[in-house]
Amino acid sequence: VQLQAFGGGLVQAGNSLRLSCAASGGTFSSYAMGWFRQAPGKERDFVAAITWTGGITVYADSVKGRFTISRDNAKNTVYLQMSSLKPEDTAVYYCAAGGKWLVPLERISEYDSWGQGTQLTVSS
Repeated sequence: VQLQAFGGGLVQAGNSLRLSCAASGGTFSSYAMGWFRQAPGKERDFVAAITWTGGITVYADSVKGRFTISRDNAKNTVYLQMSSLKPEDTAVYYCAAGGKWLVPLERISEYDSWGQGTQLTVSS
């Protein structure tokens, strides 16, 4: 599956933004999907993930209550709605696809396909 993330940009702290990740070339509805982020000089970290049905979502503690992951299998797209953004959310955000029964959802090594990343910059 090929993934393309978009929707990043420059926003002020406290504002909201939605990232999208469009999938093609595979059966999107059979993939677990995740969002990860990488700040300059740091490792790529887990942000949020959703099962193939959309029935289970998991979040990093740093974004819990502020970010919401969702998916639309009819549109082959996964979203990351981000609110109350903070400067520390600044990073390149990547979407990723993994196997249908991928566990645990937070484990980066379980994801097989990656998008190219979209930059989010949050100014204070």
